[in-house]
Formats: sequence, C-alpha cells, structure tokens
Amino acid sequence: MRIGRLAQITGASPRSLRHYESVGLLRSRRLANGYREYDDDQIGQVALIRDLLAAGLALDAIAVVAPCHSADGISQRCQAASDRIDAEIARLDQRAAEITAARRRLRALQM
Repeated sequence: MRIGRLAQITGASPRSLRHYESVGLLRSRRLANGYREYDDDQIGQVALIRDLLAAGLALDAIAVVAPCHSADGISQRCQAASDRIDAEIARLDQRAAEITAARRRLRALQM
C-alpha cells in the first residue's frame, strides 16, 4: 500500500510515516516511480509506534523497544528494551510525585 493509504488506516500523517521510516522504525520499498510501498504488517508497526509515543517514549527509546515487542509483551531476551521501559516508568513515577507535591502546595494556598 502507498503512504496515503497507510496514513488513512493508521491515523498517522504521511509526514510522520516518512519520519518513522527515516529513523528506521518503518520499512518500505520504492516503486519505479519513486513512491513508497508498505507491506500490510507495517499497519501494526505504526500502531505500536503511536502507542509507545502516547505512553511517553521518545523515538530513540521506541527503536530499542519495538523490535522486542510481541503480542505477549516484551521478550525476556531483550534486556535493553526492558531496561528502557523500567527507566521510563521511574521517570514517570518521579514526575507523578512532583505533580502530587505541586498539587498539595496549591491546595495549601487555598486554605
């Protein structure tokens, strides 16, 4: 399928798809006319990328995590991916604690 169709199916913009490809997260082949052609399995790959972006991972972290992902989660063989996710969870936990403390300070000002 061409990039417009992949964009339509996944909700990602063609620009995003080209960027994902430029950083190695998607694969396509070039047709004789220069158009990109994507296999159907790239639909799931785009969905995974978008899910991981929504979870707060940067593209460099996604490049580590995505190849290790399966329907059952992260493969035990992929320690680097597991480590990246653990680091991201720790960062989010820290940020959540900071937000809770800020909320507490603001509530104290209302009293």
